[in-house]
Amino acid sequence: MLRFRVRTLSLAIVAVALVAAACGSAATPTPAPSTAAQPSVIPVIIGDQVKGPFRFVFSFIDSATNAPAAAPDRKTQVAFIGPGDTKPGTPADATFMWTIEGTVGQYYLNTQFPAAGDWKAVFDTSAPGKPSESIAVGFQVHDDLPLINVGEPAPASDNPTATSVGGNVKLISTDPNPDPKFYQLSVKDALAQHKPFVLVFATPAFCQSRTCGPALDRVKAGSQGAPSDVAFINVEPYQLKSVDGKLQPILDANNQLQPVEAVNQWGLTSEPWVFTVDGKGIVRRSFNGMPSDQELKDAIAEIAGT
Repeated sequence: MLRFRVRTLSLAIVAVALVAAACGSAATPTPAPSTAAQPSVIPVIIGDQVKGPFRFVFSFIDSATNAPAAAPDRKTQVAFIGPGDTKPGTPADATFMWTIEGTVGQYYLNTQFPAAGDWKAVFDTSAPGKPSESIAVGFQVHDDLPLINVGEPAPASDNPTATSVGGNVKLISTDPNPDPKFYQLSVKDALAQHKPFVLVFATPAFCQSRTCGPALDRVKAGSQGAPSDVAFINVEPYQLKSVDGKLQPILDANNQLQPVEAVNQWGLTSEPWVFTVDGKGIVRRSFNGMPSDQELKDAIAEIAGT
């Protein structure tokens, strides 16, 4: 059974990980030559990277205060240096999105890692009234990961539904305002019915990254007006039990949260996570954290009618 290695976006923890080089999802930055003795921001690469087409996600923290530094007016391009190369490739513009509205943001871009090994990302970034900076960060690209990748069959997870709890969605969801349609089908049911679906692993109450609630809300908003043949499924990633009418986590002997079987089947390393699956049961999109509104719209349109 795979262990659910939650990578929190708590900025204090990220800062420690950057200094100690102890966290696989936050690479230790190595500043490129610059007019400043120290970069004003530290790039934080989010998640593990894998060979092939990839959605590269990152953020920034202020090097002096550890406060979030990603913002809509901070423009950033990223170029990559592959194993054995000495010069970066063509830089690409990164797109900003809020993960916690007005507070925490991140950037993403779609790229291609043709080989596994040690890579570098060169971030050219600038904010209003401040000089531009070029910051290089080393990171590793893996040959493969336990995570179910785009193009692979979706595991037939038998997650709980409203029917399995007598219609009381509050027994299987920590969403304070659950949308009933997200709890009508299990993944197993959707696959058996050849229904395209959007799958969200998110727990608003116990999220380690603090972004599960916003991620689920974004998908709920995106589900409004979606084609009728597309199903939406939310899975709480941790084992829960009802105590006095309220869901509480089932902790292990070390007082740690325990993943549900679906988390292990999908190979997740963090939460939230969003997948889209077509009517043939093939994963078409995979979003570490959350998609942007436009990405979600495009992903739903891609699987509709399949």
